Amino acid sequence: MANIVIVGTQWGDEGKGKIVDLLSEYADIVVRFQGGNNAGHTMVVNGRQFISHLVPSGILQNKICAIGNGVVVDPEVLIEEMTYLKEKGIDIGPDLLKISDKAHLIMPYHKAIDIARENKKGERKIGTTGRGIGPCYEDKAARRGIRFVELLDTELFTEILAETLDEKNFYLTHYLNGSPLSFDDIRDRYLGYAERLAPHITHLSAFLSEAIGNRRSILFEGAQGTHLDIDHGTYPFVTSSNTVSANACSGSGIGPKVIDGVIGVVKAYTTRVGQGPFPCELLDETGDRIQQTGCEFGATTGRKRRCGWLDTVLLTNAARLNSLTGLAITKLDVLGGLDTLCICTGYEYRGQRLSDFPSNLKVLAECTPILETLPGWKSDISGARSLSDLPDEARAYIHRIETLTGIPVQIVSVGPGRDQTIVIDHPFGSQ
Repeated sequence: MANIVIVGTQWGDEGKGKIVDLLSEYADIVVRFQGGNNAGHTMVVNGRQFISHLVPSGILQNKICAIGNGVVVDPEVLIEEMTYLKEKGIDIGPDLLKISDKAHLIMPYHKAIDIARENKKGERKIGTTGRGIGPCYEDKAARRGIRFVELLDTELFTEILAETLDEKNFYLTHYLNGSPLSFDDIRDRYLGYAERLAPHITHLSAFLSEAIGNRRSILFEGAQGTHLDIDHGTYPFVTSSNTVSANACSGSGIGPKVIDGVIGVVKAYTTRVGQGPFPCELLDETGDRIQQTGCEFGATTGRKRRCGWLDTVLLTNAARLNSLTGLAITKLDVLGGLDTLCICTGYEYRGQRLSDFPSNLKVLAECTPILETLPGWKSDISGARSLSDLPDEARAYIHRIETLTGIPVQIVSVGPGRDQTIVIDHPFGSQ
């Protein structure tokens, strides 16, 4: 038995979905502990592609999947996703999908405010997906959010909605120049969602506690990446929740002593979507080549991802913040064909070398990467299934990452398929 946390180490889009899907085979329960439908996991199984935004990817392995209290849930999106999975032959019944009764609901006014704010900011916009994630977390922190437990109480839900919508409509119309939303429409739709989702809603903390007591293995999956964390990321160009491993506990309702390992997923290069400083960004043919070869478009937004060399300043920062016990490198195959590769080992700022990731974004924006050059490889490595199958240059690249971060590499992905994976040291022990 082991309880493992999976987190992203960069700015999201590291390929966590594939790693979670891979390891779900060895877990009894998979729990999503933060974020909302502003994240997307893409999995390729037996040549079939699946994209999930809320339901943990362990559902493809017929595992019990749970949406934790740290997640903000758009019930319309969740129901659409459940329907999508069911149509693909995936069992999505109440025995396999659990929803914490303490998870907060994304309401229509959250999405309306999100979009209107970005429009009002113009060139100063943050780059939000417009899905209401931030405004929902705001209401949660302000103690005026609506949870699933309130949704199941028709009288209480109606009372809270009436009070809240009055304030939101005033803000939408008088400050954001938007249109007011209909109370009757929202009430009727959400009470319909309540009826549809009620069988899935549970006291998740108690459920997980019982499972741990029965020595069942749990895989905790996060969304986005470490440097989009609301506290530790490149603020304000971040998401609205804690993406680091510590939130696996508070976002699920379990204590830290039950966690046995934390796997950090790192792309073999670095990407970023949206605004914010990116010291290793490649604004040249190499960056374009990586972007095209790696199909670097957001699974949720379709936005083109900015690409650059692997940044171990970023990665080492993530290792410390998450107490990483191992790394999973993804998309190593994308780097094939390049004559040389570069790894950022530090930043230069006004003539000084920085080894730590700066908190001040003005400083970060002025940093230039200190690059170490390594030889590339020409061969196609997508068929590799062990380290010995890889060319010497690829093995040297992996070893250099381990040396620079001090974290062992446990998994290497060489393609999108589940089988296109090299497992060096299994996180769930000997398999």
